[in-house]
Amino acid sequence: MPSDPAHNTPPRWKPRLIRAGEFRLDAGSMFGLIPRVVWSRSVPADDRGRLTVQHNCLLLDRVGTAPPGSPKRVLVEVGTGNKLDDKMKDVFALSDRWIGSALAELDPPVACESIDAVVVTHLHFDHAGALTRLPAPGETPAWSGGPLGGHWDGGGGSARVGGCVPTFPKARVFVQRREWSDAVANRSVMTRTYYRDHLLPIEKQLVLVDSPPPFAPGFTPDRDERPHAPVDLRATELWKDAGIFVFNVPGHTWGQQAVLFTDPGGREIVFTPDVMPTVHHLGAAYSLAYDVEPYTSMVSKRWFLTEAMERRWTLCLDHEPGNPLVTVKRAARGDWFELEPTAL
Repeated sequence: MPSDPAHNTPPRWKPRLIRAGEFRLDAGSMFGLIPRVVWSRSVPADDRGRLTVQHNCLLLDRVGTAPPGSPKRVLVEVGTGNKLDDKMKDVFALSDRWIGSALAELDPPVACESIDAVVVTHLHFDHAGALTRLPAPGETPAWSGGPLGGHWDGGGGSARVGGCVPTFPKARVFVQRREWSDAVANRSVMTRTYYRDHLLPIEKQLVLVDSPPPFAPGFTPDRDERPHAPVDLRATELWKDAGIFVFNVPGHTWGQQAVLFTDPGGREIVFTPDVMPTVHHLGAAYSLAYDVEPYTSMVSKRWFLTEAMERRWTLCLDHEPGNPLVTVKRAARGDWFELEPTAL
């Protein structure tokens, strides 16, 4: 990635893994066309056929002095949040834990108001829902647009009527322009994942990013084809002298992005979106039924893992309930990959 001209090294960030709450998703949907008889050998499901997953987030603190006006504290991913009603909490086995309470549990506690920038991989509710929160007692809602959790067609995931407020009021929110466009138009195979109450209230905080796609529009790559431009040329630095880059990893959504930064020890760490949400999604065809383009997900996974292996990235998987930190190496047999657990 481009380096800091003054120091000939990119700015570095100290990461902390934040667990913003365990939840459950339908296991069959999480493995798409992979039959239950196959995935159930290694992944247990509950009595309602649900897989336990996690809202994994990263809190980044800049090492050294930042230029005036440059963000010093960045949050990658925010999770579902606290706005869903009791019915939807039951559907997803959500606890009361969310990113706000997880940050408050740190020693010392981290206030949501201290976050300077937020980067989300995409805008599905389980990744971006916590961009807004329920008002505290006596707090005036900053936005009221009908039922909380309300979907664009008037349905939604909550019967609770009221308003919400931005969770990170001082933060710029970075998302791909294509993702925002698809979210507000509700272009998704799911009817209830892009909610008004986590999108419209933060519109003034948005910074829309235009990272080049891995392949030219209209081009259909072969299954094992790599992007024609290297990731260095497709990655976008979020602001001048940021040392934090995003690049497009399409398939789950068209505008999905991965987030890359360098830690104090010089490792490149990549927060991995739903191209591979858990360690059990390593296989080429282990895509989600929620993907807008399963074939594109499979192609993306191959080139993404190839890059991770060659560049020795440390990956942080967005939904892994165990240790989400892994490195990638070539499998002993065949042309695929293996994951090795690691730590921050």
